[in-house]
Amino acid sequence: MIKLLNLKVKDEVYEILSSCKGIIMPEKRLDFIDLSLGGKDNMVFEVKYEVEGKGEVVEAIVTRCKNGIVVNYPDVYMRRRDPDSLIIGDDGETDKQRYKDIYGDNFETVRKETFEWLKKQELVVYGFYAGGKEHGYPALVIAPLNAAFFGFALADIQGFIPKSEFEKIDVFEPKAVIYVAPPFRHTHFNGKQVVVHNRLNGVHEIFSYNLYPGPSAKKGVYGVLLNIGEMEGWVAAHASTVRIVTPYDNVITIMHEGASGGGKSEMCQQMHREKDNRVLLGENIITKERIYLEIKESCEIHPVTDDIALVHPSLQKGSKMVVKDAEQGWFVRLDNIPHYGTDPQLERLCIHPPEPLIFLNLEGVPGSTCLIWEHTMDEPGKPCPNPRVILPRRFIPNIVDEPVEVDIRSFGVRTPPCTKQKPTYGIIGMFHLLPPALAWLWRLVSPRGHANPSITQAEALSSEGVGSYWPFATGLMVKQANLLLEQILQFTKTQYILIPNQHIGAYKVGFMPQWITREYLAKRGNVKLRPDQLKPAKLPLLGWALEYMKVEGTYIPKFLLQVDLQQEVGEEGYMEGAKILTEFFKKEIIKFKTLDLHPLGRRIIECCLDDGSLDDYVSLIK
Repeated sequence: MIKLLNLKVKDEVYEILSSCKGIIMPEKRLDFIDLSLGGKDNMVFEVKYEVEGKGEVVEAIVTRCKNGIVVNYPDVYMRRRDPDSLIIGDDGETDKQRYKDIYGDNFETVRKETFEWLKKQELVVYGFYAGGKEHGYPALVIAPLNAAFFGFALADIQGFIPKSEFEKIDVFEPKAVIYVAPPFRHTHFNGKQVVVHNRLNGVHEIFSYNLYPGPSAKKGVYGVLLNIGEMEGWVAAHASTVRIVTPYDNVITIMHEGASGGGKSEMCQQMHREKDNRVLLGENIITKERIYLEIKESCEIHPVTDDIALVHPSLQKGSKMVVKDAEQGWFVRLDNIPHYGTDPQLERLCIHPPEPLIFLNLEGVPGSTCLIWEHTMDEPGKPCPNPRVILPRRFIPNIVDEPVEVDIRSFGVRTPPCTKQKPTYGIIGMFHLLPPALAWLWRLVSPRGHANPSITQAEALSSEGVGSYWPFATGLMVKQANLLLEQILQFTKTQYILIPNQHIGAYKVGFMPQWITREYLAKRGNVKLRPDQLKPAKLPLLGWALEYMKVEGTYIPKFLLQVDLQQEVGEEGYMEGAKILTEFFKKEIIKFKTLDLHPLGRRIIECCLDDGSLDDYVSLIK
């Protein structure tokens, strides 16, 4: 039985733990495997609940494979994150939807019903530190035992305190508590993914009413960090970070931000190569012409963060941002692994892991090896676009544990194909250099982009919201906008770039632009781009385009640097795309123009609304 005496929590939590049918607090990571399958001898386990009015509902099916457990959701909707899942249960400051505004009642009633339901369950309970033990905040998980796979996922992403260590802690006072109650998805929320954030005095409650880890086990905890940061005056960036070491021992660190699907995880991955070791730079969607590069020796990739970079004040020491990973495990999307040999390092790690892993939305045959290119089918012939694996960061080769200084902040955008006949916002070249004012503006609008595989959404261009982390934040948009601007003003030696993925004009490029850019900038030795290499983009919002880019002795075709030069696009198609982006920016930024906005932020927004030039943006932040 858990040692309750060292827990400093509200009486309601004590009542749950004292009244429930039993508590298991895992000692070892591998304990979660058997718990997730309902016993050590089970090969397949259904996570199911009796739901009033519906009967028995199977929420997930867990399969034991040689290399881990595989989780599949019978409900296709549950296989990716609903971007509108976060609801606020309290009366504190927020720009988010409140429970009482949606459902016409106070959340307290459902909160108490949740507690009563948990009292009738066997529970898995454990502590962890949101943001990491060194700079993070104590937190507690309370979940039904039959949904132990969810607890396993959360423990791999956030870490967990083994039972023996927990009992040695004199006082454990959680600043956040996660309650998991899956049947409420059906009884109270019409089958929708719902995560209610209830910010009480001294503790941030998260009520997870679904079993997909994205909205709660991962992004819910991120919301806790954002809320704490909003109160303390700092931001946890939605970013991957990678230290790149060239064959000549030059070192450069890039932090890559962006909305879901913007290439954060891919920035930490090795460059994909063809069978003959060439690199496929892009393929023309009309002519099928392919452009290849010869890159004989790639840089070494030393990953630092995958999705959440802690920019804690205690880490900062100069004019370059210092970051540390806020997570203990990475929720890696595998949709870009369509077949064997695509990413040998990742495939090797997943097929022969040091310890069993958790896979989601992949085909799992009991007793077999789960293969990361065999994605679950949403329907016949249509694979789920959001297959995942959770990788504990200690399993990842060349992982960097210490804080790092950031040299370059990049921002990724999923872009559709663009042609004269079908003009779109896919007009971003291989990469663009941005002045700080524009870098802030891109983080304000954070385009969610084309064919996003991570979430349920319409195809139209939409915004992920301020910082690209707004779907997970609980407070005020303008406060977050001010914090991001102050961050940019604080770190004056940071360079900012913009990188597309999926398409450059009429060329399908996947994530190659960020891999090539990463290679190119590292091998330059962090030398700034020369003025003769830059040209103001025809759309000022895109900053400077490149006049030329030479990689391993080969020039990148100029039409991949300046999309208007593609004959399939031309100036006409480019300017139509520019109009789409401009209108999108103006629509998204106007809501930030309030009395609470930083005065400089107001001037930057007015510059955009007035169709300012690149020089205008440059002059705003010297």
